[in-house]
Amino acid sequence: MPRNVQINIAEQNPNFGVLFMKKEFFMIKDSSIYFAKDDFYNIIRNLGGSWNDAKKRPLVCLMQLAEYKDIYWAIPLGNFNHRNDNAKQRICGYISRDVSDIASCYYHVGRTTTKSIFFISDVVPITNEYIEREYLGFDNKLYQIKNKPLLNELERKLRRILYYENNNPNYFRQHITDVKNHLISKQ
Repeated sequence: MPRNVQINIAEQNPNFGVLFMKKEFFMIKDSSIYFAKDDFYNIIRNLGGSWNDAKKRPLVCLMQLAEYKDIYWAIPLGNFNHRNDNAKQRICGYISRDVSDIASCYYHVGRTTTKSIFFISDVVPITNEYIEREYLGFDNKLYQIKNKPLLNELERKLRRILYYENNNPNYFRQHITDVKNHLISKQ
């Protein structure tokens, strides 16, 4: 009788300096960080969205869609210190905007294994089918964000972005609404 076989391969990520594991199948955990398969990014492009991340940034799977528990909202993140001074100033400019301005929710800076920038306006819905590998912390285990103030602020900003997207479908370059509808149609 066939069984689910897990294949683990340890690799080094030069952009973040930590190991990650490849597996055949994943069960997404709230607030945990993963890398997506190239097939997922091709779906975004095929649906008319834009995704041009050559660095293959990790995604924090922050929370599930309320109506579809197999779909998570995933926020790309990167190393803040890899940005030049102009980029850091631009990001901080967005973050420091008045909270009534939706652009104040586009980014957030917080700590994971390093000082990280969360690209909240680049959020995408994702399912475990499109997870390629886990992002591992320094203990070689799946990295899960546990900092409650950070999680609360990420969720607050994400909810505002999703509310804006709900009222302005496909406003953001990755076509959040089309990707979500595509994943729902596969359920």
